[in-house]
Amino acid sequence: MERLDPPSSRRTFLAAGAASMSGLAAAANVKQSMPRDGLLAGKTALIYGAAGDIGSGVSREFARAGARVLLTGRTLSKLEALAADIAKEGGVAEAAQVDAMNRNAVEKHLEAAAARHGRIDVVFNLVNLGGPQGTPLTEMKREDFAQPIETAMRTHYLTGTAAGRLMARQKGGVILALTAQVARKPYANSGGFGVACAAIEGLARQLAIELGPSGVRVVTLRSSGSPDAAGVAVAIGEHAHAAGVSLEEFTARIADKTMLKRMPRVAEIANAAVIMASDHASAVTAGVLNCTCGEIAD
Repeated sequence: MERLDPPSSRRTFLAAGAASMSGLAAAANVKQSMPRDGLLAGKTALIYGAAGDIGSGVSREFARAGARVLLTGRTLSKLEALAADIAKEGGVAEAAQVDAMNRNAVEKHLEAAAARHGRIDVVFNLVNLGGPQGTPLTEMKREDFAQPIETAMRTHYLTGTAAGRLMARQKGGVILALTAQVARKPYANSGGFGVACAAIEGLARQLAIELGPSGVRVVTLRSSGSPDAAGVAVAIGEHAHAAGVSLEEFTARIADKTMLKRMPRVAEIANAAVIMASDHASAVTAGVLNCTCGEIAD
């Protein structure tokens, strides 16, 4: 789901701040994503929410690692443009319009893709959960609080169980999910987002124990937010506005809480996803990979 527009009184603040975030991210001393040709060679990976900043970053990295990438989302033109870019880089990708909130759409596409390609090795749900942040729970409308939770549980249940049934039949596969540090470390004024992230991690654990005997792995990546992703920048902007500080100052506050004194970039999340999707992580399931740059210590 695409993030809801913030109230009009905050739009100018958030737009200016989000634009400046790209400069902060570019200035970070982080190595760019490096090709890992062959790590996912021969695998077919299906990405839900592929057109978003994180979805497109993961899709590109999966393709660089040798996977055939099936791009899905609600806006076909964006997916087709991404598929064309991946092809220009030497990768293999195909686009399809799929509503990841619709059971019939998910199951029909998944089964057709598996029949066409022989199997689906990796499924990664990166659908944006939406929902406003920056307001205390005691002042939120129930609908605003529930939105990200209901979105998370519906889309992750539908895609996770559909993939689970398919992968159980083929005796193997990997189901990936992405959450944020608020799943474990509460942040004031995060609305229903932190609850939604915790619910995703709980669902992943239950899927892991039920699908494990069939050779299916389920892994969650937990980030502290990538400032070079537009949706993350908007969420941080909402918190900054509530705190009465600039976007840069609030971002610096988050970075200062980490051991590496920065937040993970989209490329770093994509790199971690490649490893978890590969056979190099064959013993990992029911786990949460800490990609928070040390904001949380496990």
